[in-house]
Amino acid sequence: MTTPPHRSTALSVVVPVFDEEEVLPLFVARLRPVLDGLGQERDYEVLVVDDGSTDATPVLLQRELRSWPQLRVVRLRANAGHQAAISAGLARAGGELVVTIDADLQDPPELIADMVDVARRESLDVVYATRSDRSSDTRFKRVTAHGYYDTMRRLGADHGPTHAGDFRLMSRATVEAVNALPEHHRVLRLVVPSLGFPSAVLSYRRDERAAGRSKYPFTKMLRLAVDSITGASLAPLRLATWLGFLGALVALGLLVYALVGFAVGLTVPGWTSTFMVVTAVGGVQLLCLGIMGEYVGRTYTMQLDRPTYHVAHDSGEPEAR
Repeated sequence: MTTPPHRSTALSVVVPVFDEEEVLPLFVARLRPVLDGLGQERDYEVLVVDDGSTDATPVLLQRELRSWPQLRVVRLRANAGHQAAISAGLARAGGELVVTIDADLQDPPELIADMVDVARRESLDVVYATRSDRSSDTRFKRVTAHGYYDTMRRLGADHGPTHAGDFRLMSRATVEAVNALPEHHRVLRLVVPSLGFPSAVLSYRRDERAAGRSKYPFTKMLRLAVDSITGASLAPLRLATWLGFLGALVALGLLVYALVGFAVGLTVPGWTSTFMVVTAVGGVQLLCLGIMGEYVGRTYTMQLDRPTYHVAHDSGEPEAR
């Protein structure tokens, strides 16, 4: 669902938000001085994508619009998810350089100046911000994050630098390449590295959330992991194939065993063993069907070609002024 950007700027900062009334004023207070101090890069826009917030976030954004001319607010009709909100922002961003950052202040806005400097000095398309220190995260978050990146590495997916989330800088060419992809439920931390454009890495210490609570519970983390795996690797399908092959070998061995036993006149009650075999084979079959179902569902969704988000309002459009 690609929409032409409203106007060209030197820098666009895309910020997805969902129910961030507590942290939003703190985020604005730190982000605006950074962008105003970029010198020749002061021709910028901040494109905040409100992902269907139900608290006072829309009211706070309207208040900021009155005093911050570079601010642009895109409101989605319903909550579409973090990745879809970023995609909506990328589709409308007009910057020659585009930065994506969350509003919770775990990622420091001050690093944007360094990202812009590195991108321009070295003529790079992508600058990844990686988390060198995640001590502010919970143990559960650190363990699951390590498991996610390790799994993607083992599956052969190009996930870019380890512990690089959605805080990154992209060139106009990179953004247009991402927007041109027909993929639904895209996971940008996998899509952008897969392009293979020239890139650099900047490290930073991840801070605690400045206010409010996380909008990324375990269920959304699990959905992200499933989308990442099914969108970037065929390894699970190959696993299903090998499991099916193994199940066929076991079944063949049992058939031979049964025929030999019948031929020599052996009779074994075998209820327990039969039950265990049937259960094991049934479990493998269900697992294989579930894996294939994820891929079939993903293909079906793409065939329907339904938009992943719907825009209700864009303050940057002429009729919204």
